[in-house]
Amino acid sequence: VQLQASGGGLVQAGSSLRLSCAASGGSLSSYSLAWFRQAPGKDREFVAGYFRNNRAAIYSDSVKGRFTISRDNAGNMMYLQMNSPKPEDTAVYYCAADRGLIYSSIGNAQQYDYWGQGTLVTVSS
Repeated sequence: VQLQASGGGLVQAGSSLRLSCAASGGSLSSYSLAWFRQAPGKDREFVAGYFRNNRAAIYSDSVKGRFTISRDNAGNMMYLQMNSPKPEDTAVYYCAADRGLIYSSIGNAQQYDYWGQGTLVTVSS
């Protein structure tokens, strides 16, 4: 499975932006999926995700209520809708997928086997 993230750019605080992640080489319908982000000088941080084909999304406290993760039924696309972004949301955003991780590891970047190349989001104040 190959992942391709896109949609990043420069946005103003309080606006909106949607990131996309396209999968090729297989369907992601049975995979756990997630968005992570990494700001300069910081560790990669879990943003939002789905555990396997469970439709209930999981969010970090820092984005809950502002960001929405979604996936299409065919299992080829994943999205991150970013509403009311803040300057502290500035980071490179990565999509990730894994078929075998356990629920308690969904926020652990080291447990994911497949990664997109990252897309930079810069939020200006």
